[in-house]
Amino acid sequence: MTDLNLDVFVYPMEPYNSPDPPGPGEVVTWAPMSSTLIAGPTEGVLIDAMLTTHHADAIAEWAKTFNKTITGIFITHGHTDHWGGGGQLLTHFPDAALYAAPEVAARAAWEAEANKTSKYWSSRFPGQLTDPPVVPELYPSDGILVDGEPVNIIHIGQGDIDGSVVFHVPSIDAIVAGDVVYNNVHMMFFEADEPKRDAWIASIDKIAALNPKIVVAGHKSVGAADTPDHLAASQQYIRDFSTVARRGGSVEDLVNGMLELHGKRDQNHTLWISARAEVARRRAARS
Repeated sequence: MTDLNLDVFVYPMEPYNSPDPPGPGEVVTWAPMSSTLIAGPTEGVLIDAMLTTHHADAIAEWAKTFNKTITGIFITHGHTDHWGGGGQLLTHFPDAALYAAPEVAARAAWEAEANKTSKYWSSRFPGQLTDPPVVPELYPSDGILVDGEPVNIIHIGQGDIDGSVVFHVPSIDAIVAGDVVYNNVHMMFFEADEPKRDAWIASIDKIAALNPKIVVAGHKSVGAADTPDHLAASQQYIRDFSTVARRGGSVEDLVNGMLELHGKRDQNHTLWISARAEVARRRAARS
């Protein structure tokens, strides 16, 4: 059996149109994103398509340097910043298809429909999205073959949203984790209250049980190593956020408490988004 290879492309942080006035010291950028190529001697699949047409063009330019036939583009979860670039990627790889597991495809379709009225994504990235969006089609199997070798889809459940999957490459002990794992980037809790954060920790335990040697995070710093220590680091970040959040206080209090513990991570804007959501949940629970 010939082992598969794994390579990772990271698009760095970039400014975008945020609707929220920035807090003290908040730098308004979109988080760095990764796309992964899993390849054998002749074939390859891409995991995650990022968001905009220029993201997709950058992924394609990179992927083409490997001279593989791209047979599919697979998505880790339904947040649009992981599949929105898929339509543009297909213009570069017209023999491929954009695929997602059922729970991922359902969330992606919901986000595409919701954006028609909310303009959540199109207002943040005006003129940069495929219109109409190309939504991933349902992939009916839990297995992918790349040059005859298996890549397994694991229905992991809770990441920064429920309905997340990860991709296991057993021949090289690798996991492409999407937003179940973060690597040197502040983690997103916009939709993850404390019970969901506890479930998220359990999801990471499922990954750790596979004893991976390589772990690729959906959001990672440029140049950060894809090592398994980010499993425990992500769990600790989640626990610390819940601990600091239980103290109460303002959005700024929560941000500052987390920066004391995790101030070396990139993308403090994500932390501000998470803190605003957590304080809003607390206030809603009291009303």
